Amino acid sequence: MSLQVEKITSDEQLKSAFWIRTQVFVQEQGVDPNAEYDEHESSSAHFLACLDEKPVGTARWRITPNGVKLERFAVLEAARGKGVGQALVAIVLKDINSTPETEGLIKYLHSQLSAVPLYSKFGFKKVGDIFEECNINHYKMQLA
Repeated sequence: MSLQVEKITSDEQLKSAFWIRTQVFVQEQGVDPNAEYDEHESSSAHFLACLDEKPVGTARWRITPNGVKLERFAVLEAARGKGVGQALVAIVLKDINSTPETEGLIKYLHSQLSAVPLYSKFGFKKVGDIFEECNINHYKMQLA
């Protein structure tokens, strides 16, 4: 099993990332497609994870008024439990840390409850109470 994660540089890769997000968020979790795709797509750094050369996961990050937001982490159901999520978080953090514009900015994300243990492994801590986003419970998490 070969796992590879890279920053998206082509329209074909971005199309694969959007397809994964549609499968996970829109089909599986019932998120409104209008809420899933937003005005930040073109200003975000996107990533694609492939297992044996097949696209199975994606994520993105962007600079916001509150810091650097990691978001849209999605892994196809068949690829879960195989290290894809961890690989995505690791490469996204590495990319953020190598981007001069992000120096000194707070890194944060909105984690679905099931993903809290994943982000905790990387030093993210829950901030505040559970809240609902797209009818799914989340915690805001911040890198300590």
